[in-house]
Amino acid sequence: MRLLEMDALSLSKKISRREISSYHAVRTYINHLNTINPILNCLVEDRFNEAIEEAKKADYTLTTGEAKGRLFGVPISVKECFHVKNMATTGGLSYRAGSREKEDAEVVKRLRAEGAILLGKTNTPALCFCQETDNKHYGRTNNPWDVTRTAGGSSGGEGALIASGGAAVGLGADIGGSIRFPSHFNGIVGFKSGNRQVSQEGNFPYIDKPEQERMLGIGAMSKSVQDARLINEIIAYKPPSARNLDDFKLVYPVPHHRYPINRETFQLIASIRDAFDGELAEEQANPPFFEEAAHMWQQMMSVDGGADMAKLMSDNEKASPFSEFMKEKLFRSSDVHSYLSWALIGTKLFKPNQKQMKQIHASLKRGDELLDDYLDDRILIMPVYHSPAPLHGELYQELFSIRKTFLNYMPYIAYANVWGLPSLTIPIGMSKEGLPIGVQLVSRVGHEEALFQLGEQIEQRIGGYQRCQKHDSKKEEVEAELV
Repeated sequence: MRLLEMDALSLSKKISRREISSYHAVRTYINHLNTINPILNCLVEDRFNEAIEEAKKADYTLTTGEAKGRLFGVPISVKECFHVKNMATTGGLSYRAGSREKEDAEVVKRLRAEGAILLGKTNTPALCFCQETDNKHYGRTNNPWDVTRTAGGSSGGEGALIASGGAAVGLGADIGGSIRFPSHFNGIVGFKSGNRQVSQEGNFPYIDKPEQERMLGIGAMSKSVQDARLINEIIAYKPPSARNLDDFKLVYPVPHHRYPINRETFQLIASIRDAFDGELAEEQANPPFFEEAAHMWQQMMSVDGGADMAKLMSDNEKASPFSEFMKEKLFRSSDVHSYLSWALIGTKLFKPNQKQMKQIHASLKRGDELLDDYLDDRILIMPVYHSPAPLHGELYQELFSIRKTFLNYMPYIAYANVWGLPSLTIPIGMSKEGLPIGVQLVSRVGHEEALFQLGEQIEQRIGGYQRCQKHDSKKEEVEAELV
């Protein structure tokens, strides 16, 4: 297998057995990133020089017999939102570019403690506040399978990079599909952790609203389910309990015109049903509170009317979303991308009043209790989105339209966020246009291991990661071969 196709766990084993040096792995990935990044704009800050020195040190440590860590010598990447010591965390805003962080985010610390070597940080939309990766500071990230299409967001840079084989494994964060959209659109594995299962210390912007914090999940963006499991074991507060997949029932969504799924996606999900026919119990149903999920998600994202995010738009905390939106649309003169300013205008309009907040809290209390029981023996098999990756701009128009079309397109994504559920996304096939299609597996906190077991079965029988090779150079095709 070529080095660029290898997942982190496989590469770690080869490095520990000294079948391949960490230096060779790091150098190969750096060369590859130098080839693909001018086309994709996925990596926005690198630490290549430091990574090379760390790889040399790792190889020396191996000779002394003192090497340790489950990711020892393995090159990784992380989303730009995570603090890395001596690197900027801009959130796609130019005024933050000059600052340098004093310490690593907690999740970065944990990965480095296991021996991982960080290559750099990947692109996001401004303040990670929409599902298309574009900002005024770093620019737009392109989907490697078709550069005219979105890479998704907000972990879009990470999705494009892993899809092209730019690192052994990556790390993303998800409060509204931010891991799952890019995983689906780019054809990689992605795992959103459940409610408060992973520390967000060192994540920017920090989420301090409890209604939003429960929706945030941090996890792997990877080439395999086994890597998603490994990263979760490393960064989660505690490892998930052992579970037997045979104890679970698979629940498939009920087709409905209000929640569209294109034919290719529907057929691929049906192939999962066919593959497990007779092996696992199944039913066709929409889970409790499914129809309310998208609206609740929008309200929960708008609890303060976007006030905290608006303060972060400028260094003096006085920028107005409406003014910045008009400046950009009329004169192209704002430092803030219109995706962010328009989204913040929307959060102000959707800000729930006191009565609505009481209703939200009552629904959350009732729903948490109900779902804890409902998902005790169920895994939801859900699409991520109604289609493969749309053209640049179309996804944003669907999710941030004044016609409220998010109510049709967001329920499958919003469900895991609103209820703080772990969700594993896996590639299951390609569209006729050559675009990846994924599926998400969802259950309650504590059932992560069952999700990983089912995900591995789906990898083996139906889909799994296939690296996009469209932007490889001839030279690196030779250099990346393993002898």
